[in-house]
Amino acid sequence: MLHIDLDEEEGIVLLEPEGALSEEDFKAAARIVDPYIEKSGSLNGVLIHTKSFPGWDSFSALIKHLRFVKDHHKKVACVALVTDSAIGEFAEHVASHFINAEIKHFAFDELNEANNWIKTDTQE
Repeated sequence: MLHIDLDEEEGIVLLEPEGALSEEDFKAAARIVDPYIEKSGSLNGVLIHTKSFPGWDSFSALIKHLRFVKDHHKKVACVALVTDSAIGEFAEHVASHFINAEIKHFAFDELNEANNWIKTDTQE
């Protein structure tokens, strides 16, 4: 399951996976994020907050995840990976070559710092 919390005032969405990600998780995220992007043109940021990377429940969920990133990456200014998983550090360095958003890794307990980074970065 993916918990999705969109702060429309700040233009920041918080994604908190709980267990392996499914196709439905990405459909649910799109149902929440897409109308906001249509209205405002973009998101200031995405906070991905998870202690460890949960993986996907199927290959089709992985494909849906990749498609979600492809469809949204040009409309997001910043992505904060707030996790103690090694994939956070890896993704910060590798994903920056494939997506337009600025990406930064934070420790799991640094959610407030990550949120503030997005707010500060997008106000400059």
